[in-house]
Parts: sequence; structure tokens; C-alpha cells
Amino acid sequence: MTDQQTFDGVLIVGAGLAGLSAALSAAEAGRKVRVLSTAPLGEGCSSSWAQGGMAAALSPDDDPALHAADTIAAGAGLVDPVMAALLADEGPAAVRHLANLGAPFDRDGEGRFSQSLEAAHSRARVARVGGDGAGRAIMLAVIAAARADPNVEIMEGAEVRALLQDASGRVRGALVERDGALPQIIAPATVLAAGGLGGLYAVTTNPSEVRGHGIALAAMAGAQIGDPEFVQFHPTAIDIARDPAPLATEALRGEGAVLIDANGEPFMTRYDPRGDLAPRDVVARGIHRQLANGEGAFLDARAAIGAHFPTEFPAVFAACMSAGIDPRTAPIPVAPAAHYYMGGIVTDADGRTSLAGLYAAGECASTGVHGANRLASNSLLEAAVFGVRAGRAAAGVCDPGATPLAAEPLPRLPADALQALRAAMSRDAGVVRNEAGLTRLLREVEGLRRLHGPAPELVAAELIAAAALARRESRGGHFREDYPDLRPARRTFVTLPSAPTATLAMAAE
Repeated sequence: MTDQQTFDGVLIVGAGLAGLSAALSAAEAGRKVRVLSTAPLGEGCSSSWAQGGMAAALSPDDDPALHAADTIAAGAGLVDPVMAALLADEGPAAVRHLANLGAPFDRDGEGRFSQSLEAAHSRARVARVGGDGAGRAIMLAVIAAARADPNVEIMEGAEVRALLQDASGRVRGALVERDGALPQIIAPATVLAAGGLGGLYAVTTNPSEVRGHGIALAAMAGAQIGDPEFVQFHPTAIDIARDPAPLATEALRGEGAVLIDANGEPFMTRYDPRGDLAPRDVVARGIHRQLANGEGAFLDARAAIGAHFPTEFPAVFAACMSAGIDPRTAPIPVAPAAHYYMGGIVTDADGRTSLAGLYAAGECASTGVHGANRLASNSLLEAAVFGVRAGRAAAGVCDPGATPLAAEPLPRLPADALQALRAAMSRDAGVVRNEAGLTRLLREVEGLRRLHGPAPELVAAELIAAAALARRESRGGHFREDYPDLRPARRTFVTLPSAPTATLAMAAE
């Protein structure tokens, strides 16, 4: 008989910045909170790896309206302006709140937040910690606050294998594997904050554990998924054949570092007049072309950073030195890598999904603020702002009293199949896409599905590939070499068929 545990509070899946922000917000509202994390806190989540910082209009010469306008422009026609304005308006308070929790943001001599310029921002508005250590420092502060809160219970080593639903389709908690047991944890409100899916790609800056599980869990339960085709590839992963690839933060280019070819010549103005500070998708395609043409791509920070590297950008410096590259005296080899997911579980401003009882926040959610291309350093900000909102909304849900139906755990994908999938995703759903490659990818995903069942990684990969095949244009992070032009702007919304083993059916464009 299945072990059932009833928890009269908010169940949160994921312990990155979005999940812990939701937990603290729900606890502040007076509810008990249980946080499920597959890894020890601070590990296995992209939040801890974020280098650049948090974008917010904190300086006297900036304004939330300008931040919202930059967010909308970067999103290439698909950003919800209302949600962008909300993010920008609440951004400064979110940064100050994290600072009050103990996040040691860099300050100038007068105690103001030090802020850097990053690509596609019209102002220097990225608040940093230790140059390139914002994610880990912020997470340490939030983890300490969560551990100290008597209303927050942390369950590490807990993997969600399926969502629980009652006869009406309402989400009623999760089927959780921990220490060899597989209990049903029944709760009135569940918040998915399980991160993105960069680990589905062979070259990624994300932790290997981040492979779209939260998105797949929601999709298999029937939640609406938005814009699944849009994956952001960070242009400057450090190209030293490591998995995951270390990141050379965009703040380096904001400080004046230049992209050069193998001959030492700057090349980005060949692809865009904005040069090295063009939007990420443009720079990623420029570097992709350089590498495809055998011309090389390197980030030259010798003049811009030079001797200050160890103190100004210690994480980048350490990664380079570990591979025998001294960035003070040599250019850094770079390549695009899967970095951030703009698609996800469709939510409103308070994290509500299309399924009653289910909320989502952070990278697994599609709030409408990113559109086709995320503005640099809006990710930690989104996690903090919408994590708080989702936690507060979930705290107001009372137990509806319905009994969940029996649930079967989604199958696991074997290691060899996962590696085959990652290679296929990088090959056919990467920086540059076309119909032949995406069709081939869908066939391979279906073949793996026949062998292994609807594993979460396959569900997430199919969402990306099918939506990318249906979008016959190039926009933001989605570039089709066979359809290079823009078409009238539209978002993608899709719900999986009810049969759990069915192939994703995309509506004709």
C-alpha cells in the first residue's frame, strides 16, 4: 500500500532562489512550508552558478520604465509588457530585500550598489557580488534565512517522480522518492521551482541535474506550456572541453573586453553594429559562425581587466587558470552553450498555472517577461520577484479535501540514452536550426521514448523540438536558417495530449 503523508501547508519542489524565495514568502504569511530538493541546498541549482548579478533600476539616472523597455526590446516582440513592468517595478525592492538578508552586494565608497553594464541594457544596472559571484553569495544568504525559519522544513535528497491529482485534475501534492521510499505527499498547494533544462544539451553552463524535470512533470499533468522552443545560448562559455562549461560572464564585455578571432581582430561588428554588446542571441550566432568557419573566437580582456582579474572576476580567473589559461595575458577561448530557458509552465503574475493547486516560479515558469530572448541578469531578479509572489499566493490556498488518484512515477532515462539525447539536442536544436535537423531530432526522441517510456528529459526535449519545427521564422534565441526572417509575432502555447505515452501534437502554424 502506498504511504500517504498529509501536509497542511505549501509544498515546494526545488531549492534555488525561486523556491527558497517562495518558501520564505509563504512562511512569512504564516503557513508551514516543506521544500523538496534533490541535492543539498546550494548544489544542483543554476541560481548558485549565476555570475553577472541582478538587474534593477537602483541608480539615480535609471528608472524601472527604462528597465522594462530594455526587457521588452530584448524579448524580440514576445514580452508581455505588463509583466515586464511588474518585474522592473519590484526589482529594486527585491535587491534590497536580499541585501537585508545578508547578500553582500558590492558597494561604492558612499554605500550605494555598484552596478555594471551588460548587453542590451541602456544603463549600468546589474548589481554584483564580488565581481562574478552573485549567485552563490545570494544563495548562501537565502539558505541561511530558510534554515533559520521555524516554518520552513527542508527535505534534501527528495526527488519528485510525479504530481498527484484528484479526479477533477487539481494538483494535490507529489509522489516523492527519498531513501528508497516512494510516499505520496498530499498538500493543498504545490509550487514548482525546479529550474530550467540546460542539462539536455551536450554543451551547457548549467548543473548537470537541470534537465527540465519540473516542466515535464507539469506538462504530463496537463498544464499549459508556453514558448518551449526558446532556449538562450550564452555566447561566452569558456571553451575548455568541460561538462558543464565554465562561464565567462557578460559583465566582462560590459567592462570593455572584446571578442576577437584567431588573428586577434575584433569580429562582432561584422554581424551587428552594436558589436560586443549586441543581444545575447546575436552574439551567440556570431561566435557560432566564427567557429563553424574555422576563424576562432576568443574573449580578450587583457586591456579591459588585466591584472585586476583575480579580484574583479575571481570565478572566471580560477576557471581559466585551471585550464592553463592566464586571462591577464592571453585571450579566453569561448563558444556558445545552453544557458537559460525562456519557455516553461505558463503562469499569471502570482505563479498560478492552468491547473488548480499548482504554482510555478523561476526558470521553469513562463511568466511572459523574457519573450524570445532573456535580457542579461533578469534571471535572478525574476526568481526573487515571482518566487515571493508565488509563495504568498500559494500560502492562501486551503485544503480542498479531495483525495488524490493513484500516480505512477515517470520513468528514468538511462545514462547512455541521456548522453545520446544531449548530443542530438546540441546538434539539431542548438544555436542554428533547420527542418531536416529538427525532424531528425523528433524521430530520435520518439525512438528513445519507445525504448524507455515518457522520461522527463524526453518530454522536455520533445516540447522544444516540436515547437521549434512549428515556428517557421527566426526570432530571438530561435534561429531557423531555412526561415531566417520574422513573421507576425505570436507566442506558442501547448498542452500535451491526455494519454501519457502520446507524442506531442503541435497545432499547425
